[in-house]
Amino acid sequence: MPTTTAQQGSFRALRDDLQTALLASFPEHVARIDWSRARIAAHQQHRLSALLAHAVEHSRFHARRLRGIDTDAVDARDLTQLPVMTKSDMMTELDDVFTDRRLNRCTAERALAGAGPEPATVLGSYLALTSGGSSGQRGVFMLDVPAAVQFFGTLVRGLLVRLEAMGGPPPGGLPIAMVAAGSPVHATGIAAPLCEGDTALPFRFLSVPVTQPLPEIVDRLNALQAPALYGYPSVLARLARERRAGRLRIAPMMVTSTSETCTPELRAAISEGFGAPLIDSFGSSEGLVGASEPDADVITFAEDGCIIELVDEEYRAVPPGTPCAAVLVTNLGNRLQPLIRYELTDTFVQQPAAAGHGHLRARVQGRSDDNFRYGAVTIHPLVIRSVLVRSPDVLEYQVRQTTSGIDVRAVAERTLDVESLQAQLGAALARAGLANPDITVRREPNLARDPRTGKLRRFVPRR
Repeated sequence: MPTTTAQQGSFRALRDDLQTALLASFPEHVARIDWSRARIAAHQQHRLSALLAHAVEHSRFHARRLRGIDTDAVDARDLTQLPVMTKSDMMTELDDVFTDRRLNRCTAERALAGAGPEPATVLGSYLALTSGGSSGQRGVFMLDVPAAVQFFGTLVRGLLVRLEAMGGPPPGGLPIAMVAAGSPVHATGIAAPLCEGDTALPFRFLSVPVTQPLPEIVDRLNALQAPALYGYPSVLARLARERRAGRLRIAPMMVTSTSETCTPELRAAISEGFGAPLIDSFGSSEGLVGASEPDADVITFAEDGCIIELVDEEYRAVPPGTPCAAVLVTNLGNRLQPLIRYELTDTFVQQPAAAGHGHLRARVQGRSDDNFRYGAVTIHPLVIRSVLVRSPDVLEYQVRQTTSGIDVRAVAERTLDVESLQAQLGAALARAGLANPDITVRREPNLARDPRTGKLRRFVPRR
């Protein structure tokens, strides 16, 4: 469905409003980076009370779920009396989740289907995003201007600090090549169109769709010569190899990974290939945002935007240093589509607090639902990944669980010793407890990414 002129005009008016609001919000967002734990807690309590009151009054979904709970007495430090909200809950009852009764799932889906170069807008006031299509059930998310300012402002505030440390942005804003989703229905794909127009923003994201063939991505980057580079770490690692080979001729002063887990192996490949500081960022359409310091593997999460709970399979809090089974997110900035104790199936490990601020610090280990379960035997992705990353010819891979083993599809630069790789994988799975595993390895020229998000799910459990 092509984008209409009316849709384009609607987005551009919304974009201009959002740019104005973002510019005004930047000083506050930067100031929040150094907030103490006490300052964050007070802010969370204030925003939570307002969010719960608004959700009960305007969202039929939350009015039903929170009936009988004294929401005025809910302590932001302990949300256990509130029910957990899953993606399935949200999508099944999306019409009732929205607090604007003019919105419904059909309207949102129609806007997403009609998005082209311009992002999807609804009622001239709201941005529509989607996520998760490559990894299971899709999620649909609507943002009004305040929610979008909170989300995007938090995502770029570290960049703002680095720009000021460099003496300020260049005229016209710092050009940043974004090797990510080509479609603006995904958060990484909306960055470029949000920076268009007559804007005073201190940066400009330039789209480089990750779904293009690698040679085309290289050509586009060579033409742009952007001094900053953002992208999915799996693709950044391949681009680092292209740079070492002399085909990619860029020298970014900073590199940022986003949207996928940046494993130690990917981190090493990217750093070695580009020789520039690497920042690992975390941004979910649900509103949870975080970023690491340059060349660090611990992410600091913006708790001024979300209340974050790290929990086990029974939704009980896990102590620092213990991998969680899920992350429960309460988005304090989105009153249009309230997400209250919303479950993300990511595995975080909380790290010690920092001396300079009170925000949560954690290492991200990936998705907890990537585990492969064979009856009583559970295989963690690390068992498989540790074999694949030791094979120098494997550039990218996807692993699918089968009834009694795994099916591996690998992109290789040169010849691939399939028999040796199968033997190593079989031995690793056997050591992990899976008797007589059935291993298939196939060489592929490319791995199909989700056409909208550009993401590739590395481990696909059998359902």
